[in-house]
Amino acid sequence: MKIAIASDHAGYPLKALLLPHLKGLGHEVADMGTDSPDKSVDYPDFAAAASREVLAGRAERAIVVCGSGVGACVAANKLKGIRAGLCHDTYSAHQGVEHDDINVLCLGARIVGQALAFEIAAAFAGAKFSQDERHMRRLRKIDDLESGK
Repeated sequence: MKIAIASDHAGYPLKALLLPHLKGLGHEVADMGTDSPDKSVDYPDFAAAASREVLAGRAERAIVVCGSGVGACVAANKLKGIRAGLCHDTYSAHQGVEHDDINVLCLGARIVGQALAFEIAAAFAGAKFSQDERHMRRLRKIDDLESGK
């Protein structure tokens, strides 16, 4: 699977560890920045960059890392067609894909450690949307909300 990954300065150290981990799992990973933990940058810019890769079809999913994961999740969800989920456990990561068809995983580098982040990312990347009618119905309702209906 092709995964776009991005972070702000607070998320950079965890993103730097996730890159080789995801590649080791057989995924193609596109790094959308930032390139250093030393310069303060704005998480909306990087959440948008990774999310736009999904919207353009250049990535199937994205992972965005900031300090808490909250800001990145809020920012990513502002883009029409993005369903970002803040997941700090493996159940939410796979269930978010299976039931809610999330296409962006948001992680808080100050919340989860490396080992758990690896497990969460693997659960997210390995999950498939169920396409059960009840989940499809709910996604249509989300689309309606996004369209202002």
